[in-house]
Amino acid sequence: MRDRVTSRQAMLTGIWLLAMTATSGRALAQAPRAAFGVEEATIADIQRAVRQKQVTTVGLVEMYLRRIKAYNGTCVNEPQGILGPITTIAHARQINALSTLNLRPAARTKWGFDARKARSLTDKTDASAGMPDALEVAAAQDAQFARTGRLVGPLHGVVLAIKDQYDTFDMRTTSGGDVDYANDRPPDDATFVKRLRDAGAIILAKANLAEYAVDGARSSFGGTFCNPYDTEREPGMSSAGSASSVAANLVTCAIGEETVVSIRWPASVNNLVGIAPTVELVSHDGMMGSGLNMRTGPICRTVTDAAKILDVIAGYDPKDELTVFSVGRKPAGGYAAVARAGRLDGLRVGVIREYMNKALFSKADEQSIALAERAVDQLHTLGATIVDPGPEGALFQDCLVKYGPELLNSSFAAQFRQSFPVDANGRPAGDQIGTLLDMKLNPAHVPPGFSLRSLNTFGTQGEGKYTINRYLLERGDANIRSNADLIAKARFYNDPNFPDRKQAREAAERAQELDTSTRLQTRFALQTVLLQCMEEQRLDALVSPTSTVPPRKLTSPREPAANGRPPIGWSVIGQQGFPAITVPAGFTTEVWDRERDGSGTKLVGPIAAQLPVGVDFLARPFQEGLLVRIAAAYEAATRHRRPPAEFVGLK
Repeated sequence: MRDRVTSRQAMLTGIWLLAMTATSGRALAQAPRAAFGVEEATIADIQRAVRQKQVTTVGLVEMYLRRIKAYNGTCVNEPQGILGPITTIAHARQINALSTLNLRPAARTKWGFDARKARSLTDKTDASAGMPDALEVAAAQDAQFARTGRLVGPLHGVVLAIKDQYDTFDMRTTSGGDVDYANDRPPDDATFVKRLRDAGAIILAKANLAEYAVDGARSSFGGTFCNPYDTEREPGMSSAGSASSVAANLVTCAIGEETVVSIRWPASVNNLVGIAPTVELVSHDGMMGSGLNMRTGPICRTVTDAAKILDVIAGYDPKDELTVFSVGRKPAGGYAAVARAGRLDGLRVGVIREYMNKALFSKADEQSIALAERAVDQLHTLGATIVDPGPEGALFQDCLVKYGPELLNSSFAAQFRQSFPVDANGRPAGDQIGTLLDMKLNPAHVPPGFSLRSLNTFGTQGEGKYTINRYLLERGDANIRSNADLIAKARFYNDPNFPDRKQAREAAERAQELDTSTRLQTRFALQTVLLQCMEEQRLDALVSPTSTVPPRKLTSPREPAANGRPPIGWSVIGQQGFPAITVPAGFTTEVWDRERDGSGTKLVGPIAAQLPVGVDFLARPFQEGLLVRIAAAYEAATRHRRPPAEFVGLK
């Protein structure tokens, strides 16, 4: 079991008690003396206002609480309750993004928040002096600022939501599950959460998520959550509660997690900046069900703010052996230091046309691709040298067929059985080595279906069961000790429009062995191939659409995969250890949706809709600083961020 946060709790208790004696809570909660609003406020805006005494930190938290009170309600119809089927509500002006609030019972009651938003359901009195709530932490910051005239740290006054997949010692952590822990609070903070607090950040809420961080805008405990730009549509993948809370200005920034596209796609469809860093850069400690592909990163409204968060959470953690690879990899001046408007002269940026070929996809993809093409043009205007194979070209195809079969070997053979047949027992029916040698010497013999879009990352056998059980054993709860307990003792939603979470847990439980060998070998092979492809063309970075399919309506079918294009977002490069940053690229004017049609679906449209679209910049492992530089220059030149129209002001 991880050590409890005794020393840290004592420090917080001391600061809080000092605040209570130095300044009355009533004085700290007074209205700002000058006009200041949290809508679209950056970290610099907030800290400038605090320094100039336009707002106290308590007043700042209260501004966000007013917005949460106004906009964080239920956003769908639930005729059978939170666990039953839902129907959508147009213009709901609610998003249900935050599932738990860091308020003691008296403060929560005073603000009129539902008991289900309590920071603990197992500690009803919640009176521990060692667990100050968000308002008390803010009061302590105000007291220290009044005494010293200095901010408590680089994130003083930054109000955050943390995806409920991550441990917070003062708030319940269940990864969205509606399950009865003996103690719904974990024993301590995740490492990166502690770093955020130590830097001055105020953890105000846990963000709703797709249950157990998989898919679908819904959890059994938190319910369904919605996109603030169209509340009938999904707000992205599992970190969408984090993203939509930032988009609607319920918090300053949020933390998300990405296994496939769960930072970048929610950021994209919520008109935000999201950084999915190199997997070894940010610690996995305190993450429920952490796997080999999972990356922790910030979601903010600006590149600079995201970089400031990354500066705090990145780096080696002895509790996570993977972060040893990050030693010596952080830029000396930090990430935020390079987040400024500027030219991109001298940089060579490759266009991933494999993800932008309109001829291979559908009408649903066309406007997103067009916006990505405009982003490429803007990079050229900023001085970057654009390496572009053309509208129906492929940036990496020649390189892939040259190196891929050999490096992927058995995984490649398993994917292309027509070239590598096997007998009834699954053993090679011919000389596979000879076939691979022939392809090495004659790339024209590589199967024509092999491309960047067809690359598979392969799952890890037993990982889901192993990582959940490891987490629960470390947590040490008296009632929930294993994945089997999560199955037997939880309540699950039942709605055919969303993935069946109980079945997913049961599927994980059937595993009997842990085998990461195929995943690790494939990651090494694909990383080697992609690095070689970049080096051969002397590329510093890559650009592509985050996704080419706008978010579906919550109760409608997803756009089916087409020629290797997934319906959510492009993921394979990031899963091999390449960092990516998503930046707003504009808005659609119309979309095409899927409707059920007998036993299948049909495409309907065009439908007038202004939905956000994002563009991805990718670079070599641990080159987040370069990505921040490119993204900041592009952001400054384009200014595509705008808040959701129905969430401006207070109702």
